[in-house]
Amino acid sequence: MQVNGTGWTISITGVIVMPAQTHSMADIAKPFLPFLEALEGDHWIEPLRDGTPVLIRPLGQEDRDREIAFIHRLSHKARRMRFLGDFQQVDKATIDRLMDIDYQDRMAFVALVHEDGQLREIGVSRYSATGDARHCECAVTVADDWQGRGLGVLLMRHLIDIARRKGFKHMFSVDASNNDAMRDLASYLGFSRHPDPNDSTLVIHSISLV
Repeated sequence: MQVNGTGWTISITGVIVMPAQTHSMADIAKPFLPFLEALEGDHWIEPLRDGTPVLIRPLGQEDRDREIAFIHRLSHKARRMRFLGDFQQVDKATIDRLMDIDYQDRMAFVALVHEDGQLREIGVSRYSATGDARHCECAVTVADDWQGRGLGVLLMRHLIDIARRKGFKHMFSVDASNNDAMRDLASYLGFSRHPDPNDSTLVIHSISLV
């Protein structure tokens, strides 16, 4: 699969294969070599718009502490946009719910970078099936200091692809009407936008997966 605008290709093993005129695959993967356990199973090492490599893979139970740290680092505005509310401390029940992934009806992808000798979570996308099992609700969050680099697009493309392959027909998100970043991302990805008929402060972004 070609990565738009880069000339890089993702192999079926999930490893980035790059054209000869760019850095070698070893160079792009080098930041993640100390974390071989994180490279097990499906994963992708992909470039952001500025060329920074990020590791994207399905969220696992080993990411629990990273998920907690990620939420705590979010600004008050980012937390309001993601959770449609704010809080000082994320409670255990919320973390349990976010980590409850079955890779079919509840799926999430996490984006990681090597920072200060450890892997840091900088973004996550997720979906959860609704009652009819044909529709799923999605959400994506990017760390404040990593926004504007194309990470949201990468995370959502993986999410849309897996949702389609799992048989979902329709994906939607419920967002604050003043969430301009989500408005722009959803438009870029081809989502339509409609007011929430039950709440004038919310909008619904939706896309067909067929």
